[in-house]
Amino acid sequence: QVQLVESGGGVVQSGGSLRLSCAASGSNFAINLMGWYRQSPGQERELVATLTHRGTTTYQDSVQGRFTISRGNAKNIWYLQMSSLQPEDTAVYYCHLRTGGFIIESPYKYYWGQGTQVTVSS
Repeated sequence: QVQLVESGGGVVQSGGSLRLSCAASGSNFAINLMGWYRQSPGQERELVATLTHRGTTTYQDSVQGRFTISRGNAKNIWYLQMSSLQPEDTAVYYCHLRTGGFIIESPYKYYWGQGTQVTVSS
């Protein structure tokens, strides 16, 4: 089993920056894909950014150029650096992890963080 712990949310003014962190812990897991999602009240959870184990990144169009997903020196930690934040970025942000998939005997497994609130005031 893998646990994800997020940190770094908070309240920031429009135009400001925040960095979210996600730390994965557990035993015997191989990271395949790291990601960040967000969910605003009344909205479905949406993908924000992903980072593969090989280092390939993808971003939602609305955050491209403003947000950066990266992996820490400790390979079980990843970040979402958010800059030029706007009120429409206000949401609960969730980190997401996909493990396994490298060998047949180890299929994909999926994990979620507990969520951290990001509020951008205008």
